[in-house]
Amino acid sequence: MSVCLVGTESFAMPNQLIKTPCVGLCSTVYGDLVCRGCKRFHHEVISWNAYTEEQKQAVWQRLEVLLVQVMQAKLEVFDADLLLKQLQQRKIRYVAHQSPYCWAYQLIARGARVINQLEAYGMVLLPEFRDSPLPVLRDAIDREFFLLSEAHYERYIAPKFLQAGLENPL
Repeated sequence: MSVCLVGTESFAMPNQLIKTPCVGLCSTVYGDLVCRGCKRFHHEVISWNAYTEEQKQAVWQRLEVLLVQVMQAKLEVFDADLLLKQLQQRKIRYVAHQSPYCWAYQLIARGARVINQLEAYGMVLLPEFRDSPLPVLRDAIDREFFLLSEAHYERYIAPKFLQAGLENPL
């Protein structure tokens, strides 16, 4: 699997730089440890503006790896140029340096109810998902992406917070 590092310097839509993974559906304000919208961890949402470019890159890269993993299990992008052209025609924002599988997610997230033939967008569902309505598949992708982010948090991040709490009691 090829994963591109994501930067903030090159994005598809002029005058619409994507500076944060935020999608405007933040659930960390309600106490979630992983945001149901952007899939970042609560401390990443809170501290984002104070992060260095390297720290932001690390978050972007983790999100990309997890999303690509989910998307590749559901569909195949067979023509990235066609997908890119469709995104641009429909004025759907995407991060240019990300995997075409992330672009596919952006298209499905915004167009699941109106897309009839994915082949016209340079992608095809894998056989086991071809009978799934696209809105249902979109919701399943989002749920799986969230669950992977949550599992990553529980496996790699939560133990560090617990360790820090034991070393630095109140």
